[in-house]
Formats: sequence, C-alpha cells, structure tokens
Amino acid sequence: MLLRPTSGKKVLWQEMLRHELLASMEARAVVIVPVGSVEQHGPHCPLDVDISIPYHLAVRTAAALDDVPVLVAPPVSLGFTHYNMGEIGTITLRLETFIDVLCDVARSIWANGFRRIVLLNGHGGNEAPTWAASVKLAEEDVWALALTYWNMARDELLAWSEADGGSIGHGGEWETSLQLYLRPELVATGRAVKDEWRLTFGGEVGRFARFPERRREMEHGVMGDPLVASTAKGERLFGVLQERLSALCREYHAAEPPRYKEFGSHCP
Repeated sequence: MLLRPTSGKKVLWQEMLRHELLASMEARAVVIVPVGSVEQHGPHCPLDVDISIPYHLAVRTAAALDDVPVLVAPPVSLGFTHYNMGEIGTITLRLETFIDVLCDVARSIWANGFRRIVLLNGHGGNEAPTWAASVKLAEEDVWALALTYWNMARDELLAWSEADGGSIGHGGEWETSLQLYLRPELVATGRAVKDEWRLTFGGEVGRFARFPERRREMEHGVMGDPLVASTAKGERLFGVLQERLSALCREYHAAEPPRYKEFGSHCP
C-alpha cells in the first residue's frame, strides 16, 4: 500500500532525501504514524480497512496543508487483533509486542529530532494499547499523541448514522462507506451482509460495562449494517476527519510539546 499525493508533493518519510528530512526537522514538522491492523472485515471488504483509512487520511492531510509541514511515517500495519483470529486472513501481534513496536517507532522519530508525533489509529483493538504506549513513552519524556480517527467525529457519526447508532462498527455502515469513497474497486458490495450485534450486557449497563474480546463470533464477521453504506457518506465523513486532523496539525506545530521536568522535578 503506497499512496502519493497527486500534486507530486513529497510527504512520505521513507521517500525523503537526507537534506529534505533535515529541513523538515528544522521546520518542526508534525509526523503522523498511521496505525492499524490486518484482519477480516466481513465478506465484502478487504483485510486492510483499519490501516488504509488512517493512512489515506494522513497522506491527504499532509498533502493539503501548505502552511504547516507534515510528514507521514511508514505505517504500523499489524496491530492487536487476537479476537479476530477466528476468521481467515487475520494477522495479530501480541499485546506486549504491539506496544513495544509503537514505542520503538516513536522513540526513533523522537531521536531524529522530531518533537510532534501523532499515532493515528484506525483499529478498535488498538485504541487502549496505543494510549498505553503513549503513557509509557511519556515516562521517558518522549511525547506521542495517541489518536483514534473516529473520535474526531463522534457527534457527526451519531447524527448521520442510519443504522449503526454512531458506532464505527466493523465492516458496517461507516467503514464500508469510507472504503467506497477511498477504494471502491476493493469493495464487493454484492457480498455485503448484516450481522446482529452480540453484547453481554444491554441497555444502560452495556454503555459502561463490557469485557475485553477473546474470540469474536459473528456469522459473517460484520458488526453493523453495510447495506446502508454509500460513497457519499464516506466522502462526507472523510471531509470532517481531514478538517479536524488539519486543525490538530496546525495547533501542534505552533505549540511546544510538554516536558516532564519543566518545573524542576526532583525525580530523575
């Protein structure tokens, strides 16, 4: 998976020449690390849904911003998704391995002199571990902002959902819509089916009480309703996400990252 801006603008970390990377560092560039997974997404979507969305979002944002330098690091494509191993195609890392990989990537970017790092996640199972990696790094005075893309549009997802009640789902209304907008040639719409949600608790209790997933069991591996997905929905949501990520990059570029010992802590 390699996406380049149609304008020819260079934004990919791995394609930079030495002097270009040095200039970006001196310009206090924001570095976005797309984070996702490779796992089944029902009978109609490709396996790389969860990395393709943050990757496209990062590249398009970096390409569109002329007033703020933004680089896109090589994506962390494999994530923590052991609960999807019941479906063919899923590749998972152990929890400790995944956190270690994120930390090592962020440490390396930080050691290169870049102080504005965004871990842009696109997989639900990565959300807590990505935050844990960010917390672990902070103990070392290395700062990486952990962000899961759909949290940037919670209100819109709730207001615009026809079927999935504001949830990003799994191969449902919104992930399928984003794929139809970004990569329609990879979506087999004729194979799309809806599975019923399976939750341990219901009603109000289910809003705050849930177990971690062990082995997801859905007849077709879908959570949500892809039958109401559309290209227009995907484009509308993506536009909001890009707008919010652009605003973040502008503020992040202007701000100084926190420093653990800023106020003279006596702790080493």
